[in-house]
Amino acid sequence: MLRTNDDVSGRKPPAYSARRGEARRGQSSWKVTVKPTPVHSEVIIAALAAVALAAPRPEYADSEESKEHIPILRDDRVHEDDGRYNLDVETGNGIFLSQSGSPDGPDGSVVKSGVFSYTAPDGTPVEVKFVADENGYQPESALLPVAPAFPHPIPQFVLDQIAKAAEEDAARARGELDSDEESYSYA
Repeated sequence: MLRTNDDVSGRKPPAYSARRGEARRGQSSWKVTVKPTPVHSEVIIAALAAVALAAPRPEYADSEESKEHIPILRDDRVHEDDGRYNLDVETGNGIFLSQSGSPDGPDGSVVKSGVFSYTAPDGTPVEVKFVADENGYQPESALLPVAPAFPHPIPQFVLDQIAKAAEEDAARARGELDSDEESYSYA
């Protein structure tokens, strides 16, 4: 620590010198000079940027509502030795999850199914049933968007080509058609 006053014992502090600065005795104040290097500037800029990016945004600021304690009313978990499980969770704010799974998928992957429900911020009750298997996650809910109906009928030649492609795929799967073999029909 560098001080400008005399030490408690009455002695003057010793002179101080450092690689990047200097301190002199015999003047009324100490002079310390530090020459910044480009690395110092980059570190300072990076630190300021990190602080600015880490600052809480107003729309995500903590509110008293988010600090409210929500009790867990039920948490039942059963894990079997063969990989099957059941999970039932219910919270005090109306969130409910019931899920089960078993290693019945291809290569022993876990197939899951269940339902969860909660109340949306606007008060709408939400319930989603789901299955997760080799075909991916498949949710079902009245609140999920549905694709619009196809705007016009599909021409018959397109339906015929789709059926022909399905027959060729089935023949390849049975080994009746080589995968490199192509068939063309212009009828």
